[in-house]
Amino acid sequence: MDDSTDAAPAEPARHRVREEQYAIDRLWDFSDPALSEARFREAADDVERTAHIRAAMATQLARAIGIQGRVDDAFAVLDAVEDGARRAADGELADVELEDAELAEVRARVALERGRILVSAERGREAVASLTRAVREAAHAKSAFLALDALHMLALTDVGHEREWAEQGLELLAADRDPRELRWGVALHNNLGWTLLDLGDAGAALTQFELAVEAADQYGTAEQQHVTRWSVGRALRAVGRTDEALSLQRELARARPDDPYVAAEIEALTEGEPTIEA
Repeated sequence: MDDSTDAAPAEPARHRVREEQYAIDRLWDFSDPALSEARFREAADDVERTAHIRAAMATQLARAIGIQGRVDDAFAVLDAVEDGARRAADGELADVELEDAELAEVRARVALERGRILVSAERGREAVASLTRAVREAAHAKSAFLALDALHMLALTDVGHEREWAEQGLELLAADRDPRELRWGVALHNNLGWTLLDLGDAGAALTQFELAVEAADQYGTAEQQHVTRWSVGRALRAVGRTDEALSLQRELARARPDDPYVAAEIEALTEGEPTIEA
């Protein structure tokens, strides 16, 4: 990783969003959404925090609730946040001061989490409209992070336009230097790889999966490093480079012997049986 990244000057709005996102990251435990719900509920109610931070934490509270399948409750939280932002913009809340960019960021977070919950509820068409709004509001807020999050969701959700959204995200990412934002390259390259593989272009898919591995190694998590390598192995099988694919999958199996996706690929490569698709 380029050490100059941390020393690079940042716009005030970008710096604010970055610090806010790091605070959110510290509270999330995706393996325990109930615990995350409790953490974000406390953060959203913390009067020592600014109104803007409380609103951001409330959107994550909604996400944690949504992950647990309580869709109506999650939407109620988002509706309250959205209503508070509208009232603040209209000057109805004398004790709440939010800058225009902060209001746009809150609206972006609300639209993004609403879209994410709709995707989980298999309401894709509604999700696309909400996620598209999230991109617009994120641009207004000058938040590349939120725009990239929404674009990666659109690349997963907007059937027939997956490639366009992924490429738009990668174009935005090309001008970025922040490691937390550059991590979105993992999902964007990986998603684009699967779109290309589904379209029958295994060679181009392999290129995208390899780029996802590079991004994961530089900016991603251990889980992302594992998943992107699995995707490379899958594409190697698709282009007929089965010896390389088997070697890679066996390497992954040594690290995670209980991974069913790796086991299925090894079976497909050694016996020609059907594989689990990601």
